Amino acid sequence: MIDQRVLPSEEIYRTYTSYEEVADAIRDMVIRGAPAIGVAAAMGIALGVRGSSAAGPAELDGEFARICDRIAGTRPTAVNLFWAVERMKKVYARTRGAGIDAVRHALVREAQEMHREDIEANRQMGRFGQELMPQSGRVLTHCNAGALATAGYGTALGVIRAAVEAGKSIEVFADETRPFLQGARLTAWELMHDRIPVTVITDNMAGSFMARGMIDCVIVGADRIAANGDVANKIGTYSVAVLANENGIPFYVAAPVSTLDLELPDGSHIPIEERSGDEVRKLAGVTVTPEDTRVCNPAFDVTPNRYVGAIITERGVARPPYAESLRALAARK
Repeated sequence: MIDQRVLPSEEIYRTYTSYEEVADAIRDMVIRGAPAIGVAAAMGIALGVRGSSAAGPAELDGEFARICDRIAGTRPTAVNLFWAVERMKKVYARTRGAGIDAVRHALVREAQEMHREDIEANRQMGRFGQELMPQSGRVLTHCNAGALATAGYGTALGVIRAAVEAGKSIEVFADETRPFLQGARLTAWELMHDRIPVTVITDNMAGSFMARGMIDCVIVGADRIAANGDVANKIGTYSVAVLANENGIPFYVAAPVSTLDLELPDGSHIPIEERSGDEVRKLAGVTVTPEDTRVCNPAFDVTPNRYVGAIITERGVARPPYAESLRALAARK
């Protein structure tokens, strides 16, 4: 994994050989982004079983459960994590009777297939979503929903990439996305590598730029989408959506079907991760608040569906009413 904590100043690639290491990497945000977390979780489970010393399936059952619990306990909001764990559990149950070697091979194949599927899903999402992008214009994004947040290509940035590949003239405005600075550090890094024009702005500048007519549309990723179309994404997304609505600017969400959680009726049921206050107290290791200041640091917020103009998936574009359109897309093969 490329260590996303130190980009863009350093490009460090880390190799993990145990599920414990993968779990720590997810929890500590070496890797982040809902689709990327899902693929990493699957690979972590495969590593755990491949490294097991269990003599037979009966002995492996308890160990497999512990591996899955450790991986699932890393971050609570991104539903792709739990989707990946459940998918690996199904493979385990299906192959358990064939012996440990068969289980190991099947789990490795499944993790690799999830990696491949995610890249293809992102590209398909891009093909659908680029039609919503202006032929020439300025697009605001919040956080990082690019190749770094997925197995490759990206969700929201995948749509932007596809629009550029289709010949559209797109300039991106990237919110810095405090406190982890995913926009300033990661989105800008990705787009500059692709030579797509990008301008970084602080989070509290977005409304001013919209009011001045400098933003034509907004596109973001998602970490969990409820059945009614309420969207959990990086903290600050809700504010951007309200500002876009106030200024008559389209607000779009790009996410794979694996990000849908149709068992949750609305966004009030989405668990919101609370992270360490030191992420707010410090900036690049330098303390920027009075010592021991009390801090609230929710990592995500929920944008109500009324602010979402469309949800772009690899199976098509959902529009209101989302309770109907999302279920229809989820059922489509």
